[in-house]
Amino acid sequence: MPHSPSRRGLIKGAGLATAAAASTLAAPAIAQTLPTLRWRLTSSYPKSLDTIYGAATLLSKYVGEATDGRFTIDVFAAGEIVPGLQALDAVQNRTVEVSQTALYYYIGKNPAFAPFTTLPFGLNARMQTAWLYHGGGNALQNAFLAKSNVIGFAGGNTGAQMGGWFRKEIKSVADLKGLKMRIPGIAGQVLARLGLVPQNLAGGDIYAALEKGTIDAAEFVGPVDDEKLGFVRVAPYYYYPGWWEGGPTIHFIANLQAWNELPRPYRAAFEAASAYANSDMLAKYDARNPAALRRLVAGGAQLRPFPPEVMDAAYKENIALMAEISAKNPEFKTIYDSMLAFRNEEYLWWQVGEYPYDGYMIRARQKG
Repeated sequence: MPHSPSRRGLIKGAGLATAAAASTLAAPAIAQTLPTLRWRLTSSYPKSLDTIYGAATLLSKYVGEATDGRFTIDVFAAGEIVPGLQALDAVQNRTVEVSQTALYYYIGKNPAFAPFTTLPFGLNARMQTAWLYHGGGNALQNAFLAKSNVIGFAGGNTGAQMGGWFRKEIKSVADLKGLKMRIPGIAGQVLARLGLVPQNLAGGDIYAALEKGTIDAAEFVGPVDDEKLGFVRVAPYYYYPGWWEGGPTIHFIANLQAWNELPRPYRAAFEAASAYANSDMLAKYDARNPAALRRLVAGGAQLRPFPPEVMDAAYKENIALMAEISAKNPEFKTIYDSMLAFRNEEYLWWQVGEYPYDGYMIRARQKG
């Protein structure tokens, strides 16, 4: 009769088997089954703009951590691989797999790029995010972008921007005539109808152009970034509001083929990291802008609101321009109509909930 194993031996053997199984389960499944991949990301922004550029480094950090280092994204500032305004082209031809950019930089290709970043008198930051995520914006966006062999992910928002830096005061519409101003997107076309001469420059090139007098005015983002770029030293008049950028989205744009080749867990990690970067950027701007604005004023910035005459003229010209572009470009019309309908519904709620609260708090604070 064969010798039967002792109870203690059975328990010991079972314990070893359980430990071995636990060890196997504890090892990240992603590390066992998925390939090691390395992407390159080119940004439209310099490293000095750490709030915007920092969103790209956040994306890289969280994608790497979520995949146990098996999917990594190397981040390059504007000019390190391609100039800032060629970021989309670099992704289209797969010079890089992904970029960080603002889609309205590319209206020369098609005006329909613009709404996914922002439009003059368009959506504020919360509305823009809501439209993209839950109002049909992302579906429209990626159907449009697929024609360029790319796919887009919201990766940040600056919040409402400032109206820019001017060498001289703007007291009327007449003061805009002949001014050369760095202002991208459709907003430049609106101001051109008022006599201004728009210029499209990457962020890192603006200061030199202002300093040399190549341009007379420039808008970029707001106090945090404007302080870093030093505009107050060469153009003291600081205007608000940036009616052309109520809530612009910064995007991560991936090559469509490269995206489709990614394993599903890597895509999930990328999307989650992009969504985090999207919310984090706005939070950073909101937290940092007040102190930066105080420093700018202490350093000589002269805050000025745009005169009502200028605001009203710009609003009128914008409505006319949107109608003209829509009549010529069915893609733009479809996207614009969606955004406009969403904006109108959102302001219905804003008037009831958000605006009365904000208005009361402003008045209460002023009363002390």
